[in-house]
Amino acid sequence: MMRRIGKRLLWAVFVIWATVSLAFVVNNVLPSDPARMVAGPQARPKEVEKVRAQLGLNKPLYEQYGIFLRRLVHVGPTSPEANDPVHGSCAALGLLHFDLGTSYQQRRPVITILAERLPRTLLLAVVAVLLQVLFGVSTGTLAAAKKRTWLDHGTVTATLIGISAPTFVLGLILQYVFAHRLRWLPLDGYGLTAGEHLVSVVLPALTLGIFGAAYYTRLVRDELLGIEGQDHVRTARAKGLSSFRVWTHHLLRNALAPLVTVVGLDLGALVGGAIVTETLFRWPGIGALSVTALLDRDGPVILGTVLLASTSVVLSNLLVDASYALLDPRVRRGR
Repeated sequence: MMRRIGKRLLWAVFVIWATVSLAFVVNNVLPSDPARMVAGPQARPKEVEKVRAQLGLNKPLYEQYGIFLRRLVHVGPTSPEANDPVHGSCAALGLLHFDLGTSYQQRRPVITILAERLPRTLLLAVVAVLLQVLFGVSTGTLAAAKKRTWLDHGTVTATLIGISAPTFVLGLILQYVFAHRLRWLPLDGYGLTAGEHLVSVVLPALTLGIFGAAYYTRLVRDELLGIEGQDHVRTARAKGLSSFRVWTHHLLRNALAPLVTVVGLDLGALVGGAIVTETLFRWPGIGALSVTALLDRDGPVILGTVLLASTSVVLSNLLVDASYALLDPRVRRGR
């Protein structure tokens, strides 16, 4: 087990490195000029060259990449000062420092910007996944229990529509109904107080929840119908166990493994930023930040969001693998 965990960790580090390196190369070979965007469209060529030198963009690509990797993880003082020219943009974990540089446009450390945005994206991701699981498991179980009835057929049709509809269409419908017509919820934004944050998260989380719950419903339904005909379920029914106990202990529990996989991957992807939903609802999270950084060609912020997104997906995969050992004893025994 320890050997397997070690291999998975090494593979995770390699995946994160490869993803960030690819993003670094693509960001630097695009034809647009970040120095021109920072200096402004009316800046003279000498001013643009001065900005390019200040940002280090006048150096060869391999040299910029080496500086980026050396700065990303290095050793420094345990408590770096904000005005320190070398470590002022670092996040320190003891002597170990993590530095993503300074934003070209905001002139602030990228780690500080990500630290401000990450809690908002986490709030949206957690609420959305909870809604997906709640709606998906309940409707999927109900459809499987009432198989080949009008309820089953209606649920399958509704889930097909939910999967096919783009998230921005669902978001626009929810905005029109609950914000424009009924005026129960705010149209977009994040709010200023904790209560406003909780109210504002409802519509974007519901948009992601409906989209994900449609897929979860079909997954749970198909898994339950596949397990229902297995020998251990027929044995449980022959022993006289109640339908509730059969469904909860022998059917639904065995259908959790594929559901856990999808939930883990979805949570990791949402932590990396739900770009369309955050942009539609003006939710100030990682997804909206990545869109703004791409439009501004803000290289340090782009690489920071890519690093955060890849790390969240890789960590969610590791957690999913670990959960298999809890759900399936055969994994713990190495079978």
